Amino acid sequence: MEYTKVIEDCWSDRSLLTDSVTLETIKKVIAELDGGRLRVAEPGGEGGKWIVNEWIKKAILLYFVSQTMKTDEVGIFEFHDKIPLKTDYKSRGVRVVPPAVARYGSYIAPGAILMPSYVNVGAYVDERTMVDTWATVGSCAQIGKDVHLSGGVGIGGVLEPPQASPVIVEDGAFIGSRCIVVEGAHIGKRAVLGAGVIITGSSKIIDVTGSSPVEHRGYVPDNSVVIPGTIAKEFAAGLYQVPCALIIGLRKESTDLKTSLNDALRTNNVTV
Repeated sequence: MEYTKVIEDCWSDRSLLTDSVTLETIKKVIAELDGGRLRVAEPGGEGGKWIVNEWIKKAILLYFVSQTMKTDEVGIFEFHDKIPLKTDYKSRGVRVVPPAVARYGSYIAPGAILMPSYVNVGAYVDERTMVDTWATVGSCAQIGKDVHLSGGVGIGGVLEPPQASPVIVEDGAFIGSRCIVVEGAHIGKRAVLGAGVIITGSSKIIDVTGSSPVEHRGYVPDNSVVIPGTIAKEFAAGLYQVPCALIIGLRKESTDLKTSLNDALRTNNVTV
């Protein structure tokens, strides 16, 4: 894409931030992000891996540098920032409950619902997903279709370093209340995280459904039902329990998603 070279050149030579063509290109990239025509990360890599578009993250960082602080007023609220808020939700087909906030440069797809929540620049929230009350979607996070981010969920953001992977939550996942998903963790399709699960890029996620444990790091496989757990770890001062996550069952692909979710929760006594 023609944008890529302009962004990469400016990233290497910040004096180009005075160039009108460069500044206009940066603005166009953010507009494309805002409209969902560009994404910081997208599926399609070898073996089903996601591709991180580093140059787009660089464009976001350059946008911050190139913008000046501005005061905006929305009713009784006042904001002072470099990036404006998203607008025109009606034409976008998005339901937004006050005081939900999404920054310009994030994408909210038709049919999505924002309860009082926050979506940061570079994030992508796909169709029919609910971002529930006081949930946050961090910069560049990628949230799939038909996802439910329950109350108080924290989806971490990442801009630097540009090559770092953002958090990915794939289609149909259910993220329970007060879960934290950060450091480029990847939640597979239709996975269920019970309340309070913490997944980081280095978290131990242990499948305990078989006769022997199977360990994953920073990745929750498709259809997994996950609860908080602990695992013993030896320190100089002794043996202590540290957090981990436990896969205790699977959602059924053969049945309706809501039915399989309810079955999985009841069977495994999971609170969400």
